[in-house]
This record gives sequence, C-alpha cells and structure tokens, in this order.
Amino acid sequence: MENILKLVQAGALSIEEAKKALATYEDLGFAKVDHHRQKRQGFPEIIYGEGKSVEQIITILEAIKAKQNDVLITRISDEKASKVLEVHPEFTYHPVAEILYWKSEGKQEKSESFIAVLCAGTSDLRVAEEAAITAEVLGSNVKRFYDVGVAGIHRLLDHAEEIQKASVSVVVAGMEGALPSVVGGLVSHPVIAVPTSVGYGANFHGLSALLTMLNSCASGISVVNIDNGFGGAYSAVLIDQLARKNK
Repeated sequence: MENILKLVQAGALSIEEAKKALATYEDLGFAKVDHHRQKRQGFPEIIYGEGKSVEQIITILEAIKAKQNDVLITRISDEKASKVLEVHPEFTYHPVAEILYWKSEGKQEKSESFIAVLCAGTSDLRVAEEAAITAEVLGSNVKRFYDVGVAGIHRLLDHAEEIQKASVSVVVAGMEGALPSVVGGLVSHPVIAVPTSVGYGANFHGLSALLTMLNSCASGISVVNIDNGFGGAYSAVLIDQLARKNK
C-alpha cells in the first residue's frame, strides 16, 4: 500500500490505477475474486469446479493468474478440464484427483519436512490424491502410503518408521474408518482424518467412517468432512509450514 501511495505521489500512478491496485477483490459479475486472500492466509483463492461452467472457470482463473498467483481448481471433471486446457495448455490436470492447476515460476523452498498421505484402500485413491496434489501445489513435500488399511495391518506397520518422520499425516479411509485411530496410536505428530463415502449400505455414504473418526480414542486426531481431501490437505500444509519454521 505504501509503495502504491508513493507512486501516486510521484505521479507515476493515477488515482484510478491506484484504486484498482488497492482493491481487495475483483467483481466479475457472477463471482467476486478475492485477490487479497494470499496476503491474509498465505494462499490465493482456490476455485471449486463443481457447479461452475467452463466459461466461468476460465474467467476466474484468468483473473487469479493475472495477479501472478498460483491457480488451483478442485473437483473439475475431465470434460471441463479438457476444454480449459484448450484455452490454457500451460495448466496441468490430474484425472484421479480431479484437480487442474498452474504454478508460477517462483523458486520453491527446499525442506526435508513432508506430509504423509495415507489411504486405506484403492477405492479411496480419488480423495487421497486430491489431498496429495493439493498439498504439493501449495508447496509441501508429500510421501504417499496407499492401500495400507486395517484389513492387512502389516502393510501399514511396514511403513511405520517412515510415517513417523512426517510433520503431519492425512489419513483417508472409508468403510468403518478405523485407519486414523491406528495411525494416531503410532505417531507423535498431528493426524488429519478424512472419511470417504466408500462402503456398503450401512456406511451411509461415509457417515459411519465420519462418526468412527470423530469418536477415535487416539489423541491428536482432527476430522474434516466426508470426501474432503482438499480440506485435509489445506490444514496439513498449514501445520507443515509451522513445522518448517521451527526447524
């Protein structure tokens, strides 16, 4: 703000140009893009792809990208992503995670700190990959530990030593949702539990996994909403950033 005011004082910037530069959001008519979110929270606004047309997504991403901010679009179908890529081939699409993103050329800080992303079974991969890709785009290192559910607990225990080195774990599970409790009993760092809608009828589209995770007897577990890999990753990245500062 001070730099902008100095430019106005020097005559290098008009009042109208300064007002645009100082605006906290950009009104697109159908959406108000929050350009100051990165200054307040550390990350630019994330675009939720479901329910938005291709045209709306392109308009919003162009507004964010114009400010040299990284762009992350979640829950975007392959069909929508293909149409966006026709206009913006510089973007990268991950079909399993249903994530489309673009990162600026800024140098990423090197760190040994990492987030462990675990999932109980292959059916949970979509949510787990949403978490993993989100965390990577937001600047964290990620190590994946997939298909390590409690039905074959030895598969998890084989990786226990490596998982314990993480700054935080994101644990994704459906069915009865027991995996976060097991991980919580093995590690000394925070665990973000993500229930998925994977399971038979009595799973109630993820409700049984959600309730199991909320009622976990293991300490240090926080729970996000059903299938919310993005939310789990976002919280994990904030924890990982704090861990980096303390090293």
